[in-house]
Amino acid sequence: MKVLAIDSSGMAVSAAVADDNNVIAEFTVNNRHTHSQTLLPMVDNVVQMSEIPLTDIDAIAVSSGPGSFTGLRIGSATAKGLGLALNKPIVPVPSLDALAYRAACFNGIICPLMDARRNQVYTAAYNMEDGKLVNIIEQKATGITDILYGLREYGKEVLFLGDGANVYRDIIIKEAGMEFSFAPAHISKQSAASVAMLGIIYYSEGRYESAAEHKPFYLRKPQAEREREERMQGKGKL
Repeated sequence: MKVLAIDSSGMAVSAAVADDNNVIAEFTVNNRHTHSQTLLPMVDNVVQMSEIPLTDIDAIAVSSGPGSFTGLRIGSATAKGLGLALNKPIVPVPSLDALAYRAACFNGIICPLMDARRNQVYTAAYNMEDGKLVNIIEQKATGITDILYGLREYGKEVLFLGDGANVYRDIIIKEAGMEFSFAPAHISKQSAASVAMLGIIYYSEGRYESAAEHKPFYLRKPQAEREREERMQGKGKL
């Protein structure tokens, strides 16, 4: 099976082409340029370098959320457009699953942390069991101390990764209350290669959809919608 994968859920943006056994080509940029500037040229380059025509791709895997609202919309629209044009299915891969899968060889709890702003992180926790990623704390938007409290109950070493691990590094060091470490930079950010390999697994499990059906999963309401609700609530108190 051949998959084109896209991850634009965070600061880094990434595209990859992979089959069942290999990541054939991958392109990742983390230069703070907008994803709308970089993603389509990146997809074009990675497809050319793989020497696999888009028509030979079996599915498009995309990091489906949570994450940056703008980034998710750009990645989703790109995957959707390609899927519709090529008549290919979409494999939505949860962003936190894909980030955690970067550390699949870690023998402990893997905890991805994505900065969600407003003093929150998008997070979850995973174990690897028999070579499979197993979710032990469901994905959620929460404060860093909340996830630290939940992790303590397992009594295992925890590996933190993602941009949220940098943002809340000092708090983690001070308040973790468990054995832990931080992933090195080369595996601590989003990667389309991880989305691709999980996408192949999820496709085999029937976890795919048509391009027309696909939409991103935000987990939390967009900021504009939250601010509107707050204004409406404020008016209601007058």
